[in-house]
Amino acid sequence: MVIPRYLPSRRARAGALSGLSATLLIAATAANASAAGSSYVALGDSYSSGVGTRVYISDGTNCLRSVYAYPSLIAAAKGYSLNLRACSGATVADVTNSQLSALSSSTSYVTMSVGGNDAGFASVLTECAKPAWMSNCNGAIDGAVNYINTTLPGSLSTLYASIRSRAPYSKVTIVGYPRIFNGEDCNAFTWFSPTEEARLNQTADLLNSRLASAAAAKGYAFANPTGAFLGRAVCDSPEWINGLSNPIVNSYHPRSTATATATPRSSARRSPARSCGSPTRSPRERPPPPSDSPPNSGGMPQPMPASSPSWSSHPT
Repeated sequence: MVIPRYLPSRRARAGALSGLSATLLIAATAANASAAGSSYVALGDSYSSGVGTRVYISDGTNCLRSVYAYPSLIAAAKGYSLNLRACSGATVADVTNSQLSALSSSTSYVTMSVGGNDAGFASVLTECAKPAWMSNCNGAIDGAVNYINTTLPGSLSTLYASIRSRAPYSKVTIVGYPRIFNGEDCNAFTWFSPTEEARLNQTADLLNSRLASAAAAKGYAFANPTGAFLGRAVCDSPEWINGLSNPIVNSYHPRSTATATATPRSSARRSPARSCGSPTRSPRERPPPPSDSPPNSGGMPQPMPASSPSWSSHPT
């Protein structure tokens, strides 16, 4: 997703709710998984390109594609021939105009996360990260909800139909977005209230429901990452989603530990002691002034497990 840069007087943040809960992408297209070298095309936005993993391929683009993105890990585990077309900031229109050309009648598997940028989640997060006195968080969320309910379904239907027409024999998995927040804000330079975090999570759920409905209407599988990230949101311990980060582009996207780790238990409880990469502040403390250089809350990439991850939906 496109991450807005900091303004001296505000804190920006980004992440589009998003893209990929990279930890859930195995459940959807399970079947004859033997064909080594099968063609696998990964479409979508930053949640599919691997933003948040902090290691990006130098391919002459600004797409921020990573060898630690879930499509890369799936392809390596299964021996598929991967065409990673997902690109940071991509919208439905971008996928249609710049990525669908990778599909053909010989494409075996397709995965895609898209819709978060269309709903403007980066700007919504930026607005909601501000102190309450200078923010219209509810208004920003209301606008995203309206778009998701009224405009996005039609756009998704057209896009999903185009995928089928270009790759008629492929197994298609649509990938949703995780809930980013756990009800607390441990980052020093953001001011999300518990109520705002709850509404943002609800909006992610709404987006997932629209994605799932559109996928079902076309006979596609849907991989929902929500359960895999419960107890692993921003400010949780472990923290599988970056909080406010430096560079800012990594903010509010899954870390490499999420993309390379087996499926977590959805019933996992949060630890009372939360760990967050950004400095923390007591709720009673006066927040510090904004900073143009937010602290780093990411982690170094982790190697892929020797055995295939048991996330829940490799295209197999």
